[in-house]
Amino acid sequence: APGQAFARSKCEENLSQSSAQKTPTGDMYCVFNGCTNAFFQELDLRDNNGCGKSYKNSAVLVHHRTHTGIKPYQTNDYGKSFSKIAQLKEHQRIHSGEKPYECIECGKTFSNKTHLSVHQRIHTGEKPYECNECGKTFADNSTFKAHHRIHTGEKPYECNECGRSFAYICVLRTHQRIHTGEKPYKRTDCGRSFAHYSALRAHRRIHTGEKPYKCNGCEKTFTRDSVLRIHQRLHTGEKPYKCNGCERTFTRNLALKAHQRIHTREKPCECSECGKTFSKKSYLSGHERIHKGEKPYECNECGKI
Repeated sequence: APGQAFARSKCEENLSQSSAQKTPTGDMYCVFNGCTNAFFQELDLRDNNGCGKSYKNSAVLVHHRTHTGIKPYQTNDYGKSFSKIAQLKEHQRIHSGEKPYECIECGKTFSNKTHLSVHQRIHTGEKPYECNECGKTFADNSTFKAHHRIHTGEKPYECNECGRSFAYICVLRTHQRIHTGEKPYKRTDCGRSFAHYSALRAHRRIHTGEKPYKCNGCEKTFTRDSVLRIHQRLHTGEKPYKCNGCERTFTRNLALKAHQRIHTREKPCECSECGKTFSKKSYLSGHERIHKGEKPYECNECGKI
């Protein structure tokens, strides 16, 4: 069949007595260190001078590959190989687009049975994975593992460009657009494009005037949830961003970064007219009025600007 290679290695054509052990009950046990898997068929095992570990019985052979790493089933698309033929067939559905597993509740289809089983938990409400740290529960193992990194601080995904690391691969991919300049989300009516879908969605609200996020403290509304959270700190007094240099705290991360330039003497904002540099963009904007001749502030007493 296309995309399949069934060539067997010498390891699989020859058999070794050293790979399994018979118990008094007739069960066959794998004897690789630390492995306790049992099989219920006796095998005629012979020695091979290579690795010497192969089986005629399919169940034992498939198990054996977990130790040896042998992957005899290969796809022609780009040479990826698999230890089980079922895994190869499942992988090939990525290329064919076949989704034979259908949810009886909503009709959504999936390429493998595992994905269907996880999806069905949406309907049943089942969340079998529980975090020992905070008690939060999850429907699938991958989301549970990703959540656990909040507690461990683990950030296994590193950016090759700047060395920053992230807890989630999706966040790394989004971050990398800073370096590539990629902005895949485009607004057709005004032509603006964005690196994040959330930014596009928030931008749309400029056109629609929608402000779905409402402050319970003062009834003020906002286009973004993140802006609402920052605003609410005015009511709560929360200042979660702390300067290591002088212990000052801030409601916003941007305000902290701008403040830290006092300590580092960094002035990244440069005037295009005269080259003078400033620590804050607001300082640069004020300076640029000198070149433009702008005087926006008028005295109420005498009218001088």
